[in-house]
Amino acid sequence: MREGKTDVLILAAGLGTRMKSRRAKVLHELAGSPLIAYVLRAALELAPEAAFTVVGYQADEVERAVRDEVKRGEQAGIAALTSGEQARMPALPSAESSTKLHFVRQLEQRGTGHAVMAARDQLEKRHGELLVLAGDAPLIKSETLKVLAETHRAEKNDATMLTVLMDDPTGYGRIIRNKDGSLLRCVEQKDGSPEELAIREVGVSIYCFNVDALLAALDHLTTDNAQGEYYLTDVPRIMQAHGKKVGLLLHSNAEEVLGVNTRIELADLERKLRESKLRELMLSGVTIIDPATTYIHRDVQIGQDSIIHPQVIIEGASRIGSGCVIQSWTRMKNVQIEDNVTVRNSSVIEDSVIRKGATVGPFARLRAGADIGEKAGIGNFVEVKKSKIGRGTKASHLTYLGNATLGERVNIGAGTVTCNYDGVRKNETIIEDDVKIGSDTMLVAPVRVGRGSKTAAGSVVTKDVPADSLVAGVPAVVKKKLK
Repeated sequence: MREGKTDVLILAAGLGTRMKSRRAKVLHELAGSPLIAYVLRAALELAPEAAFTVVGYQADEVERAVRDEVKRGEQAGIAALTSGEQARMPALPSAESSTKLHFVRQLEQRGTGHAVMAARDQLEKRHGELLVLAGDAPLIKSETLKVLAETHRAEKNDATMLTVLMDDPTGYGRIIRNKDGSLLRCVEQKDGSPEELAIREVGVSIYCFNVDALLAALDHLTTDNAQGEYYLTDVPRIMQAHGKKVGLLLHSNAEEVLGVNTRIELADLERKLRESKLRELMLSGVTIIDPATTYIHRDVQIGQDSIIHPQVIIEGASRIGSGCVIQSWTRMKNVQIEDNVTVRNSSVIEDSVIRKGATVGPFARLRAGADIGEKAGIGNFVEVKKSKIGRGTKASHLTYLGNATLGERVNIGAGTVTCNYDGVRKNETIIEDDVKIGSDTMLVAPVRVGRGSKTAAGSVVTKDVPADSLVAGVPAVVKKKLK
Protein backbone atom coordinates (compact mmCIF):
# COMPACT_ATOMS: atom_id res chain seq x y z
CA MET A 1 0.00 0.00 0.00
CA ARG A 2 1.33 3.48 -0.85
CA GLU A 3 2.34 5.67 2.07
CA GLY A 4 -0.48 7.98 3.16
CA LYS A 5 -3.12 5.96 1.33
CA THR A 6 -6.08 4.29 2.97
CA ASP A 7 -8.36 1.55 1.68
CA VAL A 8 -12.12 1.94 2.04
CA LEU A 9 -14.82 -0.54 3.07
CA ILE A 10 -18.49 0.45 2.70
CA LEU A 11 -21.18 -1.47 4.59
CA ALA A 12 -24.16 -1.86 2.25
CA ALA A 13 -25.62 -5.30 2.88
CA GLY A 14 -28.68 -4.54 4.97
CA LEU A 15 -32.36 -4.27 4.08
CA GLY A 16 -33.16 -1.32 6.33
CA THR A 17 -36.31 -2.59 8.02
CA ARG A 18 -37.42 0.83 9.25
CA MET A 19 -37.71 2.02 5.64
CA LYS A 20 -40.67 -0.36 5.29
CA SER A 21 -39.54 -1.30 1.81
CA ARG A 22 -38.71 -4.34 -0.29
CA ARG A 23 -35.83 -2.30 -1.71
CA ALA A 24 -32.35 -2.27 -0.15
CA LYS A 25 -31.93 0.89 1.91
CA VAL A 26 -28.79 2.09 0.12
CA LEU A 27 -30.68 1.99 -3.21
CA HIS A 28 -33.30 4.49 -2.12
CA GLU A 29 -32.71 7.68 -4.08
CA LEU A 30 -31.82 11.07 -2.74
CA ALA A 31 -31.87 13.99 -5.21
CA GLY A 32 -31.69 11.55 -8.11
CA SER A 33 -28.91 9.24 -6.88
CA PRO A 34 -28.94 6.18 -4.61
CA LEU A 35 -27.74 6.74 -1.06
CA ILE A 36 -24.63 4.66 -1.58
CA ALA A 37 -23.51 6.87 -4.46
CA TYR A 38 -22.91 9.78 -2.08
CA VAL A 39 -20.80 7.74 0.31
CA LEU A 40 -18.85 6.18 -2.56
CA ARG A 41 -18.15 9.55 -4.11
CA ALA A 42 -16.78 10.97 -0.86
CA ALA A 43 -14.60 7.89 -0.43
CA LEU A 44 -13.24 7.95 -3.97
CA GLU A 45 -12.13 11.54 -3.60
CA LEU A 46 -9.45 10.17 -1.27
CA ALA A 47 -8.11 8.08 -4.19
CA PRO A 48 -7.87 4.82 -2.20
CA GLU A 49 -5.93 1.90 -3.60
CA ALA A 50 -8.93 -0.40 -3.04
CA ALA A 51 -12.62 0.22 -2.38
CA PHE A 52 -14.55 -2.71 -0.89
CA THR A 53 -18.35 -2.79 -0.77
CA VAL A 54 -20.07 -5.37 1.43
CA VAL A 55 -23.32 -6.38 -0.29
CA GLY A 56 -26.06 -8.77 0.78
CA TYR A 57 -29.71 -7.94 0.25
CA GLN A 58 -30.27 -7.20 -3.48
CA ALA A 59 -26.52 -7.60 -3.95
CA ASP A 60 -26.55 -7.42 -7.75
CA GLU A 61 -28.51 -4.18 -7.76
CA VAL A 62 -26.23 -2.58 -5.16
CA GLU A 63 -23.14 -3.64 -7.05
CA ARG A 64 -24.60 -2.17 -10.24
CA ALA A 65 -25.30 1.12 -8.47
CA VAL A 66 -21.66 1.32 -7.33
CA ARG A 67 -20.32 0.61 -10.81
CA ASP A 68 -22.75 3.09 -12.36
CA GLU A 69 -21.59 5.84 -10.01
CA VAL A 70 -17.95 5.25 -10.90
CA LYS A 71 -18.80 5.17 -14.60
CA ARG A 72 -20.82 8.36 -14.35
CA GLY A 73 -17.98 10.16 -12.63
CA GLU A 74 -15.54 9.07 -15.32
CA GLN A 75 -17.85 10.12 -18.15
CA ALA A 76 -18.47 13.52 -16.60
CA GLY A 77 -14.75 14.08 -16.21
CA ILE A 78 -14.16 13.28 -19.88
CA ALA A 79 -17.01 15.58 -20.95
CA ALA A 80 -15.58 18.47 -18.96
CA LEU A 81 -12.22 18.05 -20.66
CA THR A 82 -13.57 17.79 -24.21
CA SER A 83 -16.23 20.50 -24.25
CA GLY A 84 -15.37 24.18 -24.26
CA GLU A 85 -18.62 25.06 -22.52
CA GLN A 86 -18.44 22.30 -19.97
CA ALA A 87 -14.74 22.81 -19.28
CA ARG A 88 -15.76 25.84 -17.19
CA MET A 89 -17.83 23.55 -14.98
CA PRO A 90 -16.35 21.18 -12.35
CA ALA A 91 -16.30 17.51 -13.29
CA LEU A 92 -17.84 14.88 -11.09
CA PRO A 93 -15.18 13.19 -8.97
CA SER A 94 -14.23 9.76 -10.21
CA ALA A 95 -12.07 6.91 -9.03
CA GLU A 96 -8.41 7.10 -9.95
CA SER A 97 -7.41 4.50 -12.48
CA SER A 98 -5.42 2.83 -9.68
CA THR A 99 -8.46 2.38 -7.43
CA LYS A 100 -9.72 -1.18 -7.61
CA LEU A 101 -13.35 -2.00 -6.85
CA HIS A 102 -14.08 -5.14 -4.82
CA PHE A 103 -17.45 -6.60 -3.79
CA VAL A 104 -17.93 -8.84 -0.78
CA ARG A 105 -21.06 -10.97 -0.32
CA GLN A 106 -22.51 -11.13 3.20
CA LEU A 107 -24.87 -14.03 2.69
CA GLU A 108 -26.41 -13.74 6.16
CA GLN A 109 -26.85 -10.34 7.81
CA ARG A 110 -25.78 -10.73 11.44
CA GLY A 111 -24.60 -7.23 12.28
CA THR A 112 -21.96 -4.71 11.26
CA GLY A 113 -19.14 -6.76 12.75
CA HIS A 114 -20.29 -9.76 10.78
CA ALA A 115 -20.24 -7.63 7.61
CA VAL A 116 -16.57 -6.87 8.14
CA MET A 117 -15.93 -10.54 8.91
CA ALA A 118 -17.34 -11.37 5.48
CA ALA A 119 -14.51 -9.34 3.96
CA ARG A 120 -11.79 -11.16 5.91
CA ASP A 121 -10.38 -13.07 2.93
CA GLN A 122 -9.98 -9.83 1.00
CA LEU A 123 -8.63 -7.81 3.93
CA GLU A 124 -6.01 -10.40 4.86
CA LYS A 125 -4.20 -9.37 1.68
CA ARG A 126 -4.03 -5.75 2.91
CA HIS A 127 -1.74 -4.53 5.70
CA GLY A 128 -2.31 -0.79 5.96
CA GLU A 129 -5.20 1.44 7.00
CA LEU A 130 -8.88 0.87 6.33
CA LEU A 131 -11.73 3.38 6.50
CA VAL A 132 -15.02 1.67 7.34
CA LEU A 133 -18.14 3.63 6.34
CA ALA A 134 -21.89 3.12 6.50
CA GLY A 135 -23.50 3.14 3.08
CA ASP A 136 -26.50 5.18 4.26
CA ALA A 137 -24.76 8.42 5.36
CA PRO A 138 -25.08 10.53 2.21
CA LEU A 139 -23.91 13.88 3.62
CA ILE A 140 -20.47 12.65 4.63
CA LYS A 141 -17.68 14.78 3.15
CA SER A 142 -14.35 13.62 1.83
CA GLU A 143 -12.67 16.32 3.93
CA THR A 144 -14.02 14.70 7.10
CA LEU A 145 -12.75 11.29 6.03
CA LYS A 146 -9.37 12.78 5.24
CA VAL A 147 -9.12 14.36 8.69
CA LEU A 148 -10.10 11.04 10.29
CA ALA A 149 -7.34 9.20 8.42
CA GLU A 150 -4.77 11.89 9.19
CA THR A 151 -5.69 11.91 12.88
CA HIS A 152 -5.45 8.12 13.01
CA ARG A 153 -2.02 8.27 11.45
CA ALA A 154 -0.73 11.22 13.51
CA GLU A 155 -1.81 9.67 16.83
CA LYS A 156 -0.46 6.26 15.81
CA ASN A 157 -3.79 4.66 16.70
CA ASP A 158 -4.83 1.11 15.92
CA ALA A 159 -8.44 2.28 15.67
CA THR A 160 -10.01 5.74 15.50
CA MET A 161 -13.75 6.28 15.87
CA LEU A 162 -15.60 9.31 14.54
CA THR A 163 -18.10 10.60 17.10
CA VAL A 164 -20.57 13.50 17.33
CA LEU A 165 -22.83 15.12 19.90
CA MET A 166 -26.55 14.75 19.17
CA ASP A 167 -29.51 16.51 20.78
CA ASP A 168 -31.49 13.31 20.22
CA PRO A 169 -29.12 10.32 20.11
CA THR A 170 -31.90 7.72 19.94
CA GLY A 171 -30.85 4.72 17.87
CA TYR A 172 -27.10 5.35 18.04
CA GLY A 173 -24.45 3.65 20.16
CA ARG A 174 -23.38 5.85 23.11
CA ILE A 175 -19.72 6.64 23.71
CA ILE A 176 -18.69 6.02 27.32
CA ARG A 177 -15.41 7.78 28.12
CA ASN A 178 -12.92 7.31 30.94
CA LYS A 179 -12.08 10.25 33.19
CA ASP A 180 -9.07 11.02 31.00
CA GLY A 181 -11.32 11.27 27.93
CA SER A 182 -10.29 7.97 26.38
CA LEU A 183 -12.78 5.35 25.25
CA LEU A 184 -14.19 3.08 27.94
CA ARG A 185 -16.80 1.35 25.79
CA CYS A 186 -19.55 1.92 23.23
CA VAL A 187 -23.07 0.89 24.25
CA GLU A 188 -25.79 0.15 21.72
CA GLN A 189 -29.29 1.59 22.22
CA LYS A 190 -30.87 -1.75 23.19
CA ASP A 191 -28.12 -2.60 25.65
CA GLY A 192 -27.77 0.72 27.48
CA SER A 193 -28.86 1.63 31.01
CA PRO A 194 -30.92 4.80 31.55
CA GLU A 195 -27.76 6.65 32.67
CA GLU A 196 -25.83 5.51 29.61
CA LEU A 197 -28.65 6.38 27.22
CA ALA A 198 -28.66 9.93 28.60
CA ILE A 199 -25.20 10.46 27.07
CA ARG A 200 -25.27 12.64 23.92
CA GLU A 201 -21.99 11.55 22.34
CA VAL A 202 -22.50 8.74 19.85
CA GLY A 203 -20.57 6.64 17.38
CA VAL A 204 -21.66 6.98 13.76
CA SER A 205 -20.30 3.80 12.12
CA ILE A 206 -17.30 5.61 10.63
CA TYR A 207 -13.89 4.22 11.64
CA CYS A 208 -10.26 4.10 10.63
CA PHE A 209 -8.50 0.82 11.49
CA ASN A 210 -5.11 -0.73 11.10
CA VAL A 211 -6.09 -3.82 9.17
CA ASP A 212 -3.98 -6.34 11.10
CA ALA A 213 -5.32 -5.13 14.46
CA LEU A 214 -8.87 -5.17 13.11
CA LEU A 215 -8.65 -8.77 11.90
CA ALA A 216 -7.20 -9.91 15.22
CA ALA A 217 -10.03 -8.24 17.13
CA LEU A 218 -12.70 -9.81 14.90
CA ASP A 219 -11.64 -13.21 16.21
CA HIS A 220 -12.93 -12.18 19.64
CA LEU A 221 -16.32 -10.77 18.64
CA THR A 222 -19.37 -12.44 20.18
CA THR A 223 -23.14 -12.13 19.89
CA ASP A 224 -23.63 -11.60 23.62
CA ASN A 225 -26.02 -8.64 23.29
CA ALA A 226 -29.73 -7.83 23.05
CA GLN A 227 -29.87 -8.31 19.29
CA GLY A 228 -27.72 -11.42 19.08
CA GLU A 229 -25.48 -9.78 16.48
CA TYR A 230 -21.78 -9.14 15.94
CA TYR A 231 -21.31 -5.43 16.66
CA LEU A 232 -18.47 -3.57 15.00
CA THR A 233 -18.75 -1.12 17.92
CA ASP A 234 -17.31 -3.86 20.16
CA VAL A 235 -14.07 -4.02 18.16
CA PRO A 236 -12.40 -0.92 19.69
CA ARG A 237 -13.05 -2.27 23.22
CA ILE A 238 -11.57 -5.64 22.24
CA MET A 239 -8.53 -3.88 20.78
CA GLN A 240 -8.00 -1.99 24.03
CA ALA A 241 -8.22 -5.23 26.01
CA HIS A 242 -5.34 -6.53 23.89
CA GLY A 243 -3.17 -3.48 24.41
CA LYS A 244 -4.04 -1.64 21.20
CA LYS A 245 -4.47 2.12 21.03
CA VAL A 246 -7.95 3.46 20.26
CA GLY A 247 -8.65 7.12 19.58
CA LEU A 248 -11.82 9.20 19.36
CA LEU A 249 -12.33 12.08 16.93
CA LEU A 250 -15.25 14.29 17.95
CA HIS A 251 -16.70 15.86 14.80
CA SER A 252 -18.49 19.20 15.10
CA ASN A 253 -21.24 18.61 12.50
CA ALA A 254 -23.70 15.93 13.55
CA GLU A 255 -25.94 16.50 10.53
CA GLU A 256 -23.15 15.50 8.14
CA VAL A 257 -22.84 11.98 9.51
CA LEU A 258 -26.52 11.15 9.95
CA GLY A 259 -27.70 7.86 8.53
CA VAL A 260 -31.04 7.41 6.80
CA ASN A 261 -33.34 4.98 8.60
CA THR A 262 -36.87 6.08 7.66
CA ARG A 263 -38.60 7.71 4.72
CA ILE A 264 -39.19 10.76 6.90
CA GLU A 265 -35.44 11.15 7.35
CA LEU A 266 -34.97 10.59 3.63
CA ALA A 267 -37.42 13.39 2.82
CA ASP A 268 -35.72 15.72 5.33
CA LEU A 269 -32.35 15.12 3.67
CA GLU A 270 -33.88 15.62 0.23
CA ARG A 271 -35.09 19.04 1.29
CA LYS A 272 -31.72 19.99 2.77
CA LEU A 273 -29.81 18.89 -0.30
CA ARG A 274 -32.23 20.69 -2.59
CA GLU A 275 -31.94 23.92 -0.64
CA SER A 276 -28.15 23.63 -0.64
CA LYS A 277 -28.05 23.06 -4.41
CA LEU A 278 -30.37 25.98 -5.15
CA ARG A 279 -28.33 28.26 -2.92
CA GLU A 280 -25.15 27.19 -4.70
CA LEU A 281 -26.70 27.98 -8.10
CA MET A 282 -28.06 31.34 -7.03
CA LEU A 283 -24.69 32.38 -5.59
CA SER A 284 -23.09 31.46 -8.93
CA GLY A 285 -25.38 33.82 -10.86
CA VAL A 286 -28.52 31.80 -11.66
CA THR A 287 -31.94 33.35 -11.04
CA ILE A 288 -34.34 30.93 -9.34
CA ILE A 289 -37.63 32.74 -8.98
CA ASP A 290 -39.21 30.42 -6.41
CA PRO A 291 -36.76 28.07 -4.66
CA ALA A 292 -39.62 26.51 -2.68
CA THR A 293 -41.08 24.92 -5.83
CA THR A 294 -37.90 24.27 -7.83
CA TYR A 295 -36.24 20.83 -7.82
CA ILE A 296 -32.71 20.52 -9.22
CA HIS A 297 -30.52 17.45 -8.76
CA ARG A 298 -27.04 17.58 -7.31
CA ASP A 299 -25.08 17.12 -10.59
CA VAL A 300 -27.00 19.69 -12.65
CA GLN A 301 -24.90 22.61 -13.86
CA ILE A 302 -26.39 25.93 -14.98
CA GLY A 303 -24.60 28.95 -16.43
CA GLN A 304 -24.78 32.59 -15.36
CA ASP A 305 -27.86 34.72 -16.01
CA SER A 306 -30.12 31.78 -16.73
CA ILE A 307 -33.61 32.09 -15.24
CA ILE A 308 -35.47 29.16 -13.72
CA HIS A 309 -39.20 29.76 -13.25
CA PRO A 310 -41.36 28.12 -10.55
CA GLN A 311 -42.37 24.45 -10.71
CA VAL A 312 -39.33 23.35 -12.75
CA ILE A 313 -37.64 19.95 -12.26
CA ILE A 314 -34.13 19.38 -13.65
CA GLU A 315 -32.68 15.90 -13.10
CA GLY A 316 -29.66 13.76 -13.81
CA ALA A 317 -26.40 15.15 -15.16
CA SER A 318 -28.05 18.01 -17.06
CA ARG A 319 -25.95 20.92 -18.33
CA ILE A 320 -27.61 24.27 -19.06
CA GLY A 321 -25.68 27.18 -20.52
CA SER A 322 -25.80 30.91 -19.86
CA GLY A 323 -28.71 33.23 -20.58
CA CYS A 324 -31.30 30.46 -20.80
CA VAL A 325 -34.92 30.72 -19.70
CA ILE A 326 -36.68 27.61 -18.37
CA GLN A 327 -40.36 28.29 -17.86
CA SER A 328 -42.79 26.71 -15.41
CA TRP A 329 -43.96 23.09 -15.23
CA THR A 330 -41.03 21.89 -17.34
CA ARG A 331 -39.23 18.65 -16.49
CA MET A 332 -35.80 17.85 -17.90
CA LYS A 333 -33.43 14.92 -17.39
CA ASN A 334 -29.91 14.41 -18.76
CA VAL A 335 -30.14 17.33 -21.16
CA GLN A 336 -27.37 19.38 -22.75
CA ILE A 337 -28.57 22.93 -23.40
CA GLU A 338 -26.34 25.60 -24.90
CA ASP A 339 -26.53 29.36 -24.32
CA ASN A 340 -29.60 31.57 -24.82
CA VAL A 341 -32.12 28.76 -25.16
CA THR A 342 -35.75 29.25 -24.14
CA VAL A 343 -37.81 26.31 -22.95
CA ARG A 344 -41.43 27.33 -22.63
CA ASN A 345 -44.09 26.07 -20.22
CA SER A 346 -44.89 22.40 -19.66
CA SER A 347 -42.19 20.82 -21.82
CA VAL A 348 -40.72 17.37 -21.11
CA ILE A 349 -37.14 16.85 -22.30
CA GLU A 350 -34.93 13.78 -21.77
CA ASP A 351 -31.55 12.69 -23.10
CA SER A 352 -31.49 15.47 -25.68
CA VAL A 353 -29.37 18.37 -26.92
CA ILE A 354 -30.62 21.90 -27.61
CA ARG A 355 -28.24 24.24 -29.44
CA LYS A 356 -27.68 27.98 -29.02
CA GLY A 357 -30.63 30.28 -29.41
CA ALA A 358 -33.23 27.56 -29.98
CA THR A 359 -36.77 27.68 -28.61
CA VAL A 360 -38.74 24.67 -27.35
CA GLY A 361 -42.37 24.48 -26.25
CA PRO A 362 -44.82 25.08 -24.78
CA PHE A 363 -46.04 21.49 -24.35
CA ALA A 364 -43.18 19.96 -26.35
CA ARG A 365 -41.54 16.59 -25.80
CA LEU A 366 -37.95 15.78 -26.75
CA ARG A 367 -36.50 12.33 -26.04
CA ALA A 368 -34.07 9.56 -26.96
CA GLY A 369 -31.30 11.63 -28.46
CA ALA A 370 -33.19 14.52 -30.04
CA ASP A 371 -30.76 17.19 -31.27
CA ILE A 372 -32.25 20.63 -31.85
CA GLY A 373 -30.08 22.97 -33.95
CA GLU A 374 -29.16 26.61 -33.42
CA LYS A 375 -32.08 29.04 -33.58
CA ALA A 376 -34.48 26.17 -34.35
CA GLY A 377 -38.03 26.23 -33.03
CA ILE A 378 -39.96 23.26 -31.64
CA GLY A 379 -43.47 24.39 -30.76
CA ASN A 380 -46.55 23.27 -28.90
CA PHE A 381 -47.50 19.59 -28.95
CA VAL A 382 -44.48 18.64 -31.05
CA GLU A 383 -42.62 15.42 -30.21
CA VAL A 384 -39.07 14.80 -31.41
CA LYS A 385 -37.39 11.39 -30.98
CA LYS A 386 -33.98 10.28 -32.27
CA SER A 387 -33.96 13.15 -34.72
CA LYS A 388 -31.55 15.90 -35.70
CA ILE A 389 -33.14 19.26 -36.39
CA GLY A 390 -31.09 21.72 -38.45
CA ARG A 391 -30.26 25.37 -37.87
CA GLY A 392 -33.24 27.70 -38.14
CA THR A 393 -35.73 24.87 -38.77
CA LYS A 394 -39.26 25.28 -37.38
CA ALA A 395 -41.85 22.71 -36.32
CA SER A 396 -44.41 24.84 -34.54
CA HIS A 397 -47.54 22.75 -34.05
CA LEU A 398 -48.89 19.24 -33.52
CA THR A 399 -46.09 17.26 -35.16
CA TYR A 400 -44.20 14.00 -34.64
CA LEU A 401 -40.60 13.78 -35.86
CA GLY A 402 -39.08 10.36 -35.21
CA ASN A 403 -35.86 8.89 -36.68
CA ALA A 404 -35.52 11.93 -38.89
CA THR A 405 -32.80 14.27 -40.09
CA LEU A 406 -33.92 17.76 -40.99
CA GLY A 407 -31.67 20.25 -42.74
CA GLU A 408 -31.47 24.01 -42.24
CA ARG A 409 -34.35 26.47 -42.64
CA VAL A 410 -36.98 23.73 -43.00
CA ASN A 411 -40.58 24.59 -42.12
CA ILE A 412 -42.83 21.80 -40.86
CA GLY A 413 -46.58 22.42 -41.12
CA ALA A 414 -49.02 21.50 -38.37
CA GLY A 415 -50.06 17.86 -38.16
CA THR A 416 -47.00 16.45 -39.95
CA VAL A 417 -45.93 12.91 -39.05
CA THR A 418 -42.82 10.98 -39.97
CA CYS A 419 -44.24 7.46 -40.24
CA ASN A 420 -41.05 5.77 -39.11
CA TYR A 421 -42.28 2.30 -38.09
CA ASP A 422 -43.33 -0.27 -40.67
CA GLY A 423 -44.29 -2.94 -38.15
CA VAL A 424 -40.85 -4.53 -38.19
CA ARG A 425 -38.21 -1.80 -38.00
CA LYS A 426 -37.74 1.94 -37.55
CA ASN A 427 -36.93 3.75 -40.79
CA GLU A 428 -35.36 7.13 -41.44
CA THR A 429 -36.80 10.28 -42.96
CA ILE A 430 -34.41 12.84 -44.46
CA ILE A 431 -35.55 16.36 -45.22
CA GLU A 432 -32.92 18.52 -46.90
CA ASP A 433 -32.36 22.28 -46.55
CA ASP A 434 -35.04 24.89 -47.36
CA VAL A 435 -37.91 22.40 -47.61
CA LYS A 436 -41.49 23.38 -46.73
CA ILE A 437 -43.73 20.56 -45.52
CA GLY A 438 -47.45 21.35 -45.79
CA SER A 439 -49.89 20.72 -42.96
CA ASP A 440 -51.04 17.12 -42.35
CA THR A 441 -48.28 15.65 -44.52
CA MET A 442 -47.50 11.98 -43.84
CA LEU A 443 -43.89 11.07 -44.64
CA VAL A 444 -43.77 7.26 -44.95
CA ALA A 445 -40.18 6.25 -44.18
CA PRO A 446 -37.74 5.45 -45.55
CA VAL A 447 -38.05 8.59 -47.64
CA ARG A 448 -36.03 11.67 -48.64
CA VAL A 449 -37.35 15.11 -49.56
CA GLY A 450 -34.86 16.98 -51.73
CA ARG A 451 -33.55 20.48 -51.14
CA GLY A 452 -35.95 23.36 -51.80
CA SER A 453 -39.01 21.16 -52.31
CA LYS A 454 -42.57 21.56 -50.99
CA THR A 455 -45.36 19.18 -50.06
CA ALA A 456 -48.97 20.23 -50.37
CA ALA A 457 -51.28 20.00 -47.37
CA GLY A 458 -52.56 16.47 -46.75
CA SER A 459 -49.93 14.77 -48.91
CA VAL A 460 -48.83 11.18 -48.22
CA VAL A 461 -45.22 10.95 -49.34
CA THR A 462 -44.18 7.37 -50.04
CA LYS A 463 -41.33 7.96 -52.51
CA ASP A 464 -38.31 10.23 -52.55
CA VAL A 465 -39.04 13.80 -53.65
CA PRO A 466 -36.56 15.35 -56.11
CA ALA A 467 -35.00 18.70 -55.27
CA ASP A 468 -36.98 21.86 -56.11
CA SER A 469 -40.25 20.00 -56.62
CA LEU A 470 -43.85 20.45 -55.48
CA VAL A 471 -45.60 17.19 -54.60
CA ALA A 472 -49.23 16.62 -53.68
CA GLY A 473 -51.81 13.86 -53.38
CA VAL A 474 -52.26 10.39 -51.90
CA PRO A 475 -49.77 9.01 -52.69
CA ALA A 476 -47.91 12.24 -53.45
CA VAL A 477 -46.62 12.82 -56.96
CA VAL A 478 -44.59 15.64 -58.49
CA LYS A 479 -46.88 18.42 -59.72
CA LYS A 480 -44.25 20.83 -60.95
CA LYS A 481 -40.67 21.93 -60.64
CA LEU A 482 -39.91 24.99 -58.51
CA LYS A 483 -37.43 27.69 -59.32
